[in-house]
Amino acid sequence: MTGHVLHPHNRETNPAHDPFLDHPVPSSPGDVAAIRDINLAAFPSPHEADLVEALRADPQAWLPGMSWLAEAPGGELAGYALLTRCHVGDSPALALGPCAVRPEHQRRGAGSAAIRAALRAAREQGENLVVVLGHAEYYPRFGFTPASGYGIRPPFDVEDKYMMALAFDPERPVPSGVIRYPAAFGV
Repeated sequence: MTGHVLHPHNRETNPAHDPFLDHPVPSSPGDVAAIRDINLAAFPSPHEADLVEALRADPQAWLPGMSWLAEAPGGELAGYALLTRCHVGDSPALALGPCAVRPEHQRRGAGSAAIRAALRAAREQGENLVVVLGHAEYYPRFGFTPASGYGIRPPFDVEDKYMMALAFDPERPVPSGVIRYPAAFGV
């Protein structure tokens, strides 16, 4: 598995920030079980945990450096974010999700830290477009806007505000069309 662990910054050097700041460090192959545990704890069914495993097994979907963890101050792996290859029309893009945080660490920055690190890695690797299906009140903090504004739509019916996209460089062309998710998503 390729991924990174986010270690908290020292509060003495930066006391104004919460403990889940993004100082990325490569994770070890042993994180596979912890990622499953995070997803099992965060969701009411094993669907998301199984989805991560299916995406990991798909060489066309799984991308090196796009699986991220956030570490709690005590060392426990607390949050997770994953970007995988998808397409908009015939153009490559990334799909964000599953994203998960252990319940005892929710609303403390673990998810945001993992997502910000994943997005930063995508940008650094030259990616330009990320799509996400999720909470319309949460994902805009990362720069996501309704995907329909780019002419992007999902392959299923969903209220417009829940299907979002983020283009890192507005000067680069952004493809339009229907999102084609990896087969593991089942759509």
